[in-house]
Amino acid sequence: MINMSLNKINLRTAVLILMMVIVAALRILGAGKVISPLANFTPIGAMALFGGSYFNQKWKAYLVALGTLLLSDIIMMQTIYTEHSNGFLYSGWGWIYASFALMVMMGHFIKKVSVDSVLLSAIGAALVHWLVSDFGVWLGGGTDITTGLPYTRDAHGLAMCYWLAIPYMKNMLIGNILYGALLFGGFELLQRRYPRLQSTIHPI
Repeated sequence: MINMSLNKINLRTAVLILMMVIVAALRILGAGKVISPLANFTPIGAMALFGGSYFNQKWKAYLVALGTLLLSDIIMMQTIYTEHSNGFLYSGWGWIYASFALMVMMGHFIKKVSVDSVLLSAIGAALVHWLVSDFGVWLGGGTDITTGLPYTRDAHGLAMCYWLAIPYMKNMLIGNILYGALLFGGFELLQRRYPRLQSTIHPI
């Protein structure tokens, strides 16, 4: 009985990791414009929510989700965006990873997977990423594309930073919805077809 339970846990974990790695690969291909329809969207929000929702142990959710993001970031920085590379990563990466961790946390609150719960989480994740990452852009001396100058260190500068980032936030939202449908919908179908993938362990 114990061996059967371990096999179920290991298989479920392996499938979850595989799905996230595949989506991360699509992210890399999209960044390189190999798959042009997906080039303007990112799966990182959906990846975070998916990991936070399905991994039984929270530490696995953060480890796998952040590890997948890190690996895909390093590959892109070393092969595609070399001019923006700051060592292995990019300037302001800490804010991106902080928002990503918060999105994983949001995934913990998806107790029952449904169209409504995934859609609301996708919206929330896009807003969290927008607020956290662009605060980092402003704090780090990001440039106002309308003036070519750094954002002013006041409320107006912060508001302008957020305003100009709205199109990127919209792209993030669309990516969350599309990739969320792929990840959540795909795994729900797999669980119905292969009951061994269903969790019998309550989240810790």
